[in-house]
Amino acid sequence: MTIQRTTISGLGAVSGYGWGRDALWNGLVSGKSAAALHRGFGFTGAQATDTRAPGVAGESNSDEPGWIVRVPDGGDPADGRTRFSRAMRAAAREAIDDAMARGWKPGARVGLVHACVLGDLDMYPMVTSGVGRYSGRQYLSVTPSTPVSLLMQEYGFHGPAINVSAMCTSGSAAIVTAKSWLDSDLVDDVVVVATDLSARPEVVAMFVQLGVAITDTDALNACRPFQEGSRGFTFGEAAIAFTMTNRPGDGYADVLGGAMSHDAFHVTSIDPELTSVRSCVEQALAMSGVDGESIRYLNAHGPGTRQCDRAEAAIAETMLLNAEVFSVKPLAGHCQGAAGAVELAASLLGYERGEIPATPRTTDAIIPQLLDGRTDLDDGLTLKTSLGMGGHNAAVVLAPHA
Repeated sequence: MTIQRTTISGLGAVSGYGWGRDALWNGLVSGKSAAALHRGFGFTGAQATDTRAPGVAGESNSDEPGWIVRVPDGGDPADGRTRFSRAMRAAAREAIDDAMARGWKPGARVGLVHACVLGDLDMYPMVTSGVGRYSGRQYLSVTPSTPVSLLMQEYGFHGPAINVSAMCTSGSAAIVTAKSWLDSDLVDDVVVVATDLSARPEVVAMFVQLGVAITDTDALNACRPFQEGSRGFTFGEAAIAFTMTNRPGDGYADVLGGAMSHDAFHVTSIDPELTSVRSCVEQALAMSGVDGESIRYLNAHGPGTRQCDRAEAAIAETMLLNAEVFSVKPLAGHCQGAAGAVELAASLLGYERGEIPATPRTTDAIIPQLLDGRTDLDDGLTLKTSLGMGGHNAAVVLAPHA
């Protein structure tokens, strides 16, 4: 099988560290989390599972702060009235400008794959507040199609444009989708954007109730992927964009291949047999023309939850015998629909700058391959895995740009 290398030629980022990819990189390599205390995210009692009665664990106390990663206000007001629309377009614009500065010239068929899950939550009051409260123009300003349409109009792109949603795997799924478009000659180039700015009390509370999001302590204490004492993840936000092409040119790294699968097991839990997780990794490796022993780094989903840590530890120990493991979720937060994208961005920036912005350990590792903080990059392949709630799995293989 001939392997077609797809170059990621541009990168843009809006994260809890600020607006721009340099802010993301500088934040990651600092080893300090982007999380901060924000009012409305404190929850009464232990962070647990039941809000059926007033005052029980998990109920939001608007007067109490909690730890989350939130994208700060910013962006161009002309890009939209909400943080979501401004962040989406700012990340895309930075990626496109970056690629053009590296010599990329858009082809006649530039497509757009936008990964998002809940979309722009500022839209929700407009569809729940009753008839006549908002004008049609106000409603159009926050519909899911509008940021996509405006971005395509801004650059005169005429390829296909879609939104994709696969929970926490959405960012990685968007990369796999874009590569399939390129390899099938449906497009000349693709802009991939993953946007999730859903850190609102009513959303975060649901994840606290499920027992996976932690807001009562700082991120490096709460989220310890592949380490003793991890309790879960800190909720995060981000908008990340990439330009992708199969044509020759400069870039951060090349996507060799990828795959997606579904457990078809449970709405939240991972199939303990890991059948579909393993098959997803196997297919990604096969599509890339490599074997597991060729993988130098596993950029893990790594949310610090017991199920995900156990699953990815098993993958590392049985399928990726030479791979060192890291997760940036304690630093950037669990950015939900943009999680795979912000974590992929960490590897891309690492390839360019010769380092891995791994999270510093805070306690004993449960796997020997776990990296401890900022690490010099060895030449080699990276496998990015994503495990999404509901059974979604995705895996992407990256190689140094050839």
